[in-house]
Amino acid sequence: MQPVTLRTDRLELSAATADDVDAIFAACQDPDIQRYTTVPSPYTRDHAVDFVARATEWWESGTEATWAVRADGVLTGVVGLHRLGGGDAELGYWMSAAHRGHGFLTEAATAVIDWGFSADGLELARIQWRAVVGNLPSARAARALGFRFEGTQRASLRNGAGARADGWIAGLLPSDDRTPQPWPVLDA
Repeated sequence: MQPVTLRTDRLELSAATADDVDAIFAACQDPDIQRYTTVPSPYTRDHAVDFVARATEWWESGTEATWAVRADGVLTGVVGLHRLGGGDAELGYWMSAAHRGHGFLTEAATAVIDWGFSADGLELARIQWRAVVGNLPSARAARALGFRFEGTQRASLRNGAGARADGWIAGLLPSDDRTPQPWPVLDA
């Protein structure tokens, strides 16, 4: 599979390149990114170099579709469809601390979801979202994207340091209207 470039009103989503390494390295120093994602901890510049190389391999093998998200040419985060196969994928993302709160995540993720479900994209039957219990910002974003909360899985997630944590799971189908629904973990 060849990398696909997606554009929104404010963003360009394209394959990560060597020019992104320093920005990825800097963003991944954020303790929340290391706590709530699978990035290695501690995160070195070599990890960023390896990530760019692996993201290219994932596109080529068709196992993952990962985009660098840029606003005015500046890397703001990364979003991807992971574990591709059998018509399913998992949405994953992070935004650099400096670019949170501007709607970039939901704008980028909407473009990725639209592409994932489309006939011009992957024609997925389901996209799931998972996050460490307590990652409220990620849960709020997933709910805003229209995901339906499906429950909590015990010790189902592992971060980059190998620590296991309980995980929330939600799903989205192409037929869902994407209107935010009540989530018991957010509406309590």
